[in-house]
Amino acid sequence: MYDYSKDSRFAGIEPFEKKIWLASPTMHGEELAYMTEAYETNWMSTAGANINEVEKEVAEKIGCRYAVALATGTAALHLAVKIAGEQLYGQPRVGHGTLEGRKAFCSDMTFDATVNPVAYEGGEAVFIDTEPDTWNMDPAALEKAFELYPDVRLVVMAHLYGTPGKLDELKAVCDRHGTLIVEDAAESFGATYKGVQTGRFGDCNIISFNGNKIITGSAGGMFLTDSEEAAHKVRKWSTQSREDAAWYQHEELGYNYRMSNVIAGVVRGQLPHLEEHIAQKKAIYMRYKEGFRDLPVSMNPYDARNSEPNFWLSCLLIDREAMCPQVRGEKDALYVTEPGKSCPTEILGAIAAFNAEGRPIWKPMHMQPVYRMHGFITRDGSGRARSNAYIDEGALADVGADIFARGLCLPSDNKMTAEQQDRIIEIVHRCFR
Repeated sequence: MYDYSKDSRFAGIEPFEKKIWLASPTMHGEELAYMTEAYETNWMSTAGANINEVEKEVAEKIGCRYAVALATGTAALHLAVKIAGEQLYGQPRVGHGTLEGRKAFCSDMTFDATVNPVAYEGGEAVFIDTEPDTWNMDPAALEKAFELYPDVRLVVMAHLYGTPGKLDELKAVCDRHGTLIVEDAAESFGATYKGVQTGRFGDCNIISFNGNKIITGSAGGMFLTDSEEAAHKVRKWSTQSREDAAWYQHEELGYNYRMSNVIAGVVRGQLPHLEEHIAQKKAIYMRYKEGFRDLPVSMNPYDARNSEPNFWLSCLLIDREAMCPQVRGEKDALYVTEPGKSCPTEILGAIAAFNAEGRPIWKPMHMQPVYRMHGFITRDGSGRARSNAYIDEGALADVGADIFARGLCLPSDNKMTAEQQDRIIEIVHRCFR
């Protein structure tokens, strides 16, 4: 491992005494009060006042009619995909998924929790390339995908790092082809597109309260819908599909997916602080943007005319001409230092050496070994994958691989002080010396 303490470029920089995290929970006190209430009233299971209240508050915040509290964001995604598949293709036989043998179009640059539920339901994800303006699903590539797979009727799209995608364009493509949309707003709770909260644009939608999200329950997620029938089905499925009978009666498969009343207490205490957390995250993003103005880099982009992100993670993209040589295998990476240039591997190593946490950009799904045989569609329809290189200026193929090659996630914890952030900015500057 490279010893940054002996690198003269970093002389005089002291490691952080306490680790600076990528994004850790920020607690306020109300959380403990609601958890204690669950304990003292003995509502420690998957029912209680906390669950009822967070479902009501989240539905009001998002602007939907129903919110169903679930154990994780992944559980919410699974049931969103399941119900969309049932609406499209009917109820399957026991042991078969609602997408059995069918394809669905999915965001390519995302965490695999977005796309795994398609496999859970027996379907096959076809990955849609990323556009450079918001780092989300490319509407032009989605249109091309329908030319190649005209029978597809389900699109699963995510909002990367809290930034809304090009929702008007994406929805227009989906409407032309008669598809349902599952909107993964796990990372974008509180973000808006044309004044409307993300989590309102699909037929079935979700948010996450995972430990690193902008609002956390330590775990947890929420299924969002305007359909009373869909909300009822998800509640039933999430409690092992128990029928309304005096005994345990089961007529379809179910899951142990309901949120705990204790976790709901944490979420309930966090919710009043959503706008405060967003403001803190935005300040971090803007401080990085100003601090890097003289470097050959840019921040993760967003459409300021139409959207307001929640700025969950601040990310850096190195200009092509400022990239030093870098090659990545499946688990390891190598790079060669060059004056005036750097790469994600070097910057992440330097940040870590001084006791701060950064991360690579999500590795696109079409580059993952588990999905290497699945379809991948670019806006020119080529589907070419470039796992270790970045694309040429103006090339159409594989935007996601390009961003993965040149990008990284910076420490974005909203408890980070301005002085601590300035030190991280200085470390990044010195990587380019």
